[in-house]
Amino acid sequence: MSKKNLVIVESPAKAKTIKKFLGKDFNVEASMGHVVDLPKSKMGIDFEDNFEPNYITIRGKGKVLKKLRKEKKKSENVYLATDPDREGEAISWHLSNALKLEESKNRISFNEITHNAIKKAIESPREIDHDLVDAQQARRLLDRLVGYKLSPLLWKKVRKGLSAGRVQSVAVKIICQREEEIENFEPVEYWTITAVFSDGNKEFEADLFKIKEENFEINSEKELNEILKELEKNDYIIDNIKEKKRRRNPYPPFTTSTLQQRASSVLNFSAKKTMFIAQQLYEGIDIGNEGTIGLISYIRTDSTRLANEARNQAETFIKEEFGDKYYQGKTYGKNGSNTQDAHEAIRPTSAFRSPDNMKKYLTSDQYALYNLIWNQFIGSQMKPAIYKTNTIDILNGDYKFRFNGSELIFPGFLRLFDSDKKDDYIPKVTENDKIEAEKIDPEQHFTKPPPRYTEASLVKTMEEEGIGRPSTYAPTLSKIVSRNYVNKKGKYFIPTDLGKTVNELLTEFFPDVTDIEFTAQLEKRLDKIEDGKEEWQQILKDFYEEFEERLEKAYENMKKVNMDIETDIKCDKCGRPMVIKHGRYGKFLACTGFPECKNTKPYLDKIGIDCPKCEDGEIVKRKSKKGKTFYGCSNYPDCDFVSWDKPTEKKCPECGSMMVEKYSKKKGTYYKCTNKECKHTETE
Repeated sequence: MSKKNLVIVESPAKAKTIKKFLGKDFNVEASMGHVVDLPKSKMGIDFEDNFEPNYITIRGKGKVLKKLRKEKKKSENVYLATDPDREGEAISWHLSNALKLEESKNRISFNEITHNAIKKAIESPREIDHDLVDAQQARRLLDRLVGYKLSPLLWKKVRKGLSAGRVQSVAVKIICQREEEIENFEPVEYWTITAVFSDGNKEFEADLFKIKEENFEINSEKELNEILKELEKNDYIIDNIKEKKRRRNPYPPFTTSTLQQRASSVLNFSAKKTMFIAQQLYEGIDIGNEGTIGLISYIRTDSTRLANEARNQAETFIKEEFGDKYYQGKTYGKNGSNTQDAHEAIRPTSAFRSPDNMKKYLTSDQYALYNLIWNQFIGSQMKPAIYKTNTIDILNGDYKFRFNGSELIFPGFLRLFDSDKKDDYIPKVTENDKIEAEKIDPEQHFTKPPPRYTEASLVKTMEEEGIGRPSTYAPTLSKIVSRNYVNKKGKYFIPTDLGKTVNELLTEFFPDVTDIEFTAQLEKRLDKIEDGKEEWQQILKDFYEEFEERLEKAYENMKKVNMDIETDIKCDKCGRPMVIKHGRYGKFLACTGFPECKNTKPYLDKIGIDCPKCEDGEIVKRKSKKGKTFYGCSNYPDCDFVSWDKPTEKKCPECGSMMVEKYSKKKGTYYKCTNKECKHTETE
């Protein structure tokens, strides 16, 4: 009996999909992600031995490695098929060492999980790319260095339990800087003037555009009234009419960043949720007769490049569906100076698997995201939309009003989308016509501060500044919220007092760690490691020497910060005020008379929702004896309302009962009615 070949991937879902493509001669096993890492209990970096890492087997992965070693003995060949990026390359390297594989061409990589892609990968294995491994290792060690050196400092100077991160610290600083701009912003008054005209058929509007052929600002009601008086003295004359054609180009196919941004703005998905659902679409979906297949290409990329095969499919689809005149076939290349361009853009694995055809196999969230990706890809290969634009200038003495209107004359890529937007009405007027103003409509405005960051705008800023890389955006955003450095109010990030304090301290004592330009340059140096142009140890040495000096000064000179929050709650033992402190298990109340009075009591986080059972109390967050979060009424024990799921302000549209927030791997975040007789659920 001939031996089988062993293929090792990261996840069971991917293993299941690939196994169906490879058949009986292959055994496909999952490593369940990384199998080794730096130890959690110590730094794990040997500073005396040129920053050599001390990797250990991750707890729980001993059984995985034991099984893989057993399968290796039964196999003729072993192929390492982890993700096609730095981290995937590092996992393959760690697996190779753990399984004692010979250095050979046993690494296979693919950008999509389809039959053809897997077959081609098996036919062309390569050696492990050690430059990629070194780049990932350098990032991991830098992050460990910053985290494990700064966290104890913050414990000592601010409060226990805090942690710091290299990229997260910069993200928090960006949010804090924006908040400071908002706090220091002083609004400025200004006015606009809109005139309403009629061509005899329909009304149209024109805005005051120039005064004496110059740009202007109306900053007071006095200035406004003077202009309104001037306008009464003269007639309105059609001065100039221009017709032009304007092209609206399709967007490039998605990168990780642009997918997260669009999913946030259109679908209200968090970056974490977007990547979770995209991973499902990438690893494989059962689509009936075709079996389980990856519906989209690899999801961690900063490139807009497309494979020729994908572009050829799009060409065939577009010409068959819409006609030759809709096909453009644009080639997209490198997406900015910070782009590694290691992978293709995110795209469907087949242009012919339209969202409507796939809908019955997908959850509502999967369908929504796949629909975005498919439309963006197909649209990127279609011709631009063409508009006829009309610009009409209307003179009143020294005052020029302008009307801008447009009419769609060729939809191009917009054929893909249902749009309710109608063409502007184009007035039927000719030059030198005299026209009456039906109404003059002045409006007062005040300049507004820059908006707070949303997930979409923060990811965009991080990408533009070169902070982080595609794989880091989602976890960075999750960490800064979970660590209580920022809160989310609706879609917007707001720095907490803790976030502001930590940012101020780190900026003062470790300016490089929070400096945007420095962090961006560090990312570029990591890219150079990948290109074989820098040594990973040298980057660590350059960073660490100055960092260590600053760390010593910070321990000496950084003042201890009191982050206790005063309350009007009186100690029931001595009557002194109590403060909110943070402990291992979250917030608690402590007497300010410590150490004379050591009284403490639980602090209940109210979530701003009335109790649905007694209606007098509020829902509060509690901890069970085992440390598990649950929700109950503030009137306990008089009211025994309890829920393991987070209550929300949403009311069930069918029965009016409270809905709770739930989560599952298949659905992601969704909401369920608390009425046991009502089974209504809905997604975000």
